[in-house]
Amino acid sequence: GIRAELIGGVGRDGAGQTLRRLCADLNISADLICSETNRTTVKLRVISQHQQLLRLDFEADGAAYDNETLLKHFNDKLPDADIVVVSDYGKGFVSDCRSLINAAKAAGKRVVVDPKSNDFSNYSGAYLVTPNYLEFEACVGSCINEQDIIERGESLCRDHDIGALLITRGELGMILVSPHSESISLAAQARDVFDVTGAGDTVCAVVASALAAGEELHHAMIYANMAASIVVGKLGTASVTRAELDHGYAIRDEIAEETATLLNIFPEIMAARARGERIVMTNGCFDILHAGHVTYLTQAKALGTRLIVALNSDASVTRLKGAGRPVHRLEDRIRVMRALSVVDWVVSFDEDTPLNLIEKINPDVLVKGGDYKPDDIVGAAHVRESGGEVVVLPFVSGLSTSGIVAKLGAQST
Repeated sequence: GIRAELIGGVGRDGAGQTLRRLCADLNISADLICSETNRTTVKLRVISQHQQLLRLDFEADGAAYDNETLLKHFNDKLPDADIVVVSDYGKGFVSDCRSLINAAKAAGKRVVVDPKSNDFSNYSGAYLVTPNYLEFEACVGSCINEQDIIERGESLCRDHDIGALLITRGELGMILVSPHSESISLAAQARDVFDVTGAGDTVCAVVASALAAGEELHHAMIYANMAASIVVGKLGTASVTRAELDHGYAIRDEIAEETATLLNIFPEIMAARARGERIVMTNGCFDILHAGHVTYLTQAKALGTRLIVALNSDASVTRLKGAGRPVHRLEDRIRVMRALSVVDWVVSFDEDTPLNLIEKINPDVLVKGGDYKPDDIVGAAHVRESGGEVVVLPFVSGLSTSGIVAKLGAQST
């Protein structure tokens, strides 16, 4: 559904004609600058028994195109662009990336760069650069751990006025690094890796598409991570469809059943909010689930369309309830909570309170159970300032996890 405008360089040959035809078949507007001296770059992959053995590249050595001509074509298309992608393959077409970035910035357009050069000053001013890990290390040197990646990445961004780096790390997933915000690391979602060809291009394309559609950068990263996991399960240079992305999120719980992070569910929350659905949020330990919990959660769900439950981590429960708690570890509490039909999303937090989650989610309704006064509820002020409401629901008398634990302890003695 994205309308793509492509600018590229080709030779006056059959491969260039084939590229034009393929673009026309896919409704891609192809502004291909033809060179009388250069040939169209062709990559030939040799496949045997569904496995790539090698790749042969046919191209002109040191091919160069007139940058002024490229810049003119580029400026003609800028006014209608929502996002700009510069894919630098080092083939001579993008000989002056900075002039493209400067033109785009002057027009108020963000630029996503898929880099080839080890000199990141070529990409100065870009909104986002998407190197793979080898490309990143070739620029900053060998990194010993993730913190080292973050520190060197932030320094690279500051040195070259780059907004952020999205570093793809193969089976280790990807990490978003920026000097302007906290880094975000996502684990790889792929279950079966068949062919990694084009995975980096997929990440760049999906991030750019999501940004153009109005998503925040960290949300776009989530979509790109899922898209990459899909394409590596296909043979050759493959693309991902919206239906495949939807299916990927549908089976996400099967892939990562023991995790409950905000990054995993945020795209679904945003989509629900865009549909006008009312988001309800509550939180608690929910250590031993009982009928009182079920009644409370059912009543909470009735206050809106979707219900988010934030669970205290094991460490958070211990600090709150004391030694010996929780009875059930977080992974098991997540699994039980997800099995309830009234619960749409589960997220966990390690702090003593869910204030950070509440501020990020901005629920329409914040719910707590018991004898709280609304003004005493953590996050109440933020929710009200954001236009939401705070509701206190009574617990079912005679039912509590602490009571159950005490009763079991008395019986055991």
